[in-house]
Amino acid sequence: MKVFLYILAFSLLTMGIIWILQGINVLPGSFMTGQIVWARRGTVVALSGLAVLAIALWKTRTSPGKS
Repeated sequence: MKVFLYILAFSLLTMGIIWILQGINVLPGSFMTGQIVWARRGTVVALSGLAVLAIALWKTRTSPGKS
């Protein structure tokens, strides 16, 4: 379960950062380029990734016997 949460967190963070960069016109090449709405959505997705990462880290610390 812990590995799944880490993979999910990394995926959400990566996707969110890409959407932010495309939304603010730093990373061109798609229909999202230059559309600020995608930067906002990317921020929400990236923050969700951070929340999942925090949950994964919290689960690791609260169950010391399991790895």
